[in-house]
Amino acid sequence: MRHALWIGGGQWAGKSTVARLLAHRYGVTAYHYDRHDARAHQDRRIARRVRLDEPIADPDPDAVWVDTTPERMAADTLAGFPIRFEWVLDDLRALASGRPIIAEGWGLRPELIAPFINSPRRMVILVPTPEFRLHQLRTLPRATTLGHPVSDPDRAQRNRLERDRLVADDAVRTANELGIQMIEVDGSRDVACIAADVADHFRPYLPPPEAG
Repeated sequence: MRHALWIGGGQWAGKSTVARLLAHRYGVTAYHYDRHDARAHQDRRIARRVRLDEPIADPDPDAVWVDTTPERMAADTLAGFPIRFEWVLDDLRALASGRPIIAEGWGLRPELIAPFINSPRRMVILVPTPEFRLHQLRTLPRATTLGHPVSDPDRAQRNRLERDRLVADDAVRTANELGIQMIEVDGSRDVACIAADVADHFRPYLPPPEAG
């Protein structure tokens, strides 16, 4: 854990793509938070609900996305990150790759990572501007997907956008307090340029680039 590198920040900032580019360029192992959280962590999520005597089934989609407020959604999301981070740590402890690890995901919060790093240069956060996020909604069909049908898709999408902004703002605030670098993604530069900035930030800890 002390030798890992971390990419956190907001949703739809290119974290996964940047991690994949760095994994290819430097031969490091990329850990993708969203992929593990959506798949491998489901058993742990259910077990926790059973232990707490909570309903096992996922909440009604309208309750999650429509009949709520962005502020409540953001508060619930932030409150859940420390629980989910314990599962991430279990994953990483079991990851025997023999290579440096770059872990990326919006649940990798600065305040959670700070106790595990010996320098703020081991972490960076990527945050999309509101304008770039709206551009993604217009151009990327998957950026509009909620995963479940809801009674009011427009309201659900507005709630999600505002929730994402609030959660990203919290990451920026905490990163500033801890001296962790933030890179704003506004669409003016392609993801290869963003990856180059991240690589430069991680330079003391990355192996030499692989040939080819």
